[in-house]
Amino acid sequence: MNSRSESLENEETYIKDYFDLLKPRVMTLVVFTGICGMLVAPGFKDLHPLLSFVTIMSLAFGAGAAGAINMWYDRDIDAIMKRTKNRPIPSGRVPAAEALGFAVVVSLLSVMMMGMAVNWVAAGILAFANIFYSVIYTMWLKRFTPQNIVIGGAAGAFPPMIGWAAVTGDITMMPILLFLIIFFWTPPHFWALALYSNEDFTKAGLPMLPVTHGAAHTKWQMLIYTCVLVVVTLLPYVLGYTGLIYGVSALVLGGLFLLSNVNVLKEKHGYKQAKLMFGYSIFYLFAIFGALVIDRFV
Repeated sequence: MNSRSESLENEETYIKDYFDLLKPRVMTLVVFTGICGMLVAPGFKDLHPLLSFVTIMSLAFGAGAAGAINMWYDRDIDAIMKRTKNRPIPSGRVPAAEALGFAVVVSLLSVMMMGMAVNWVAAGILAFANIFYSVIYTMWLKRFTPQNIVIGGAAGAFPPMIGWAAVTGDITMMPILLFLIIFFWTPPHFWALALYSNEDFTKAGLPMLPVTHGAAHTKWQMLIYTCVLVVVTLLPYVLGYTGLIYGVSALVLGGLFLLSNVNVLKEKHGYKQAKLMFGYSIFYLFAIFGALVIDRFV
């Protein structure tokens, strides 16, 4: 009985390790914004529930596979940083070669499933997003330029476009605006993390903005991107794509985001405000996309 219990426990741990390779917390944001893109697209009610499910699963596994490739390539620096040293590969729980094979297979299956079951426009965007994150960001930008998260952040901005394209089969101005919201949200969100994880990034030799240009410069850059973000979030309302519920929500949420950024800018010692801003930035993205969906259906 004990040996069987140990066997089941080892099997559960094995499955959990491979699930952790998919970066489930990041996957949650990807799936949520992708679903929102589907829900606000014209004709969503006519999309078969099975196709909606396939779209969500393809998005989740596609994003997870890109995250796994990121973990495979970054296993050397992940082993150095406190934040990442317990990930499955640097901790030795999953062999690097197995992780890469798993990631490539899952990535290919997610794109093929999306294309064959839904449409090839959505599948093409998913494939491009996966390649952009896995190759352009992970293997090139991340280690060579402090603008890594600015350019590479585009990879995380594709999910609502994919969700929209899964329903409509095309891309119009509205999904482009949703893309831009995430694109301009990413730098202040990630740089808040980079501020209080600066020691880790310095130790790993990564050219994150706080490492190369210092905390003060990073804080001003965060403020600039946050200001642009607030303007971009208001465009769906100004251009008539959404109603008052979204417009007011975007204004209030954006104002609070700006306030949190100002608090980071004013903080002279420590990174308490940066941690608070990072936490709020995650809530902000969920809230503004949630407001978009509520506005659409109300």
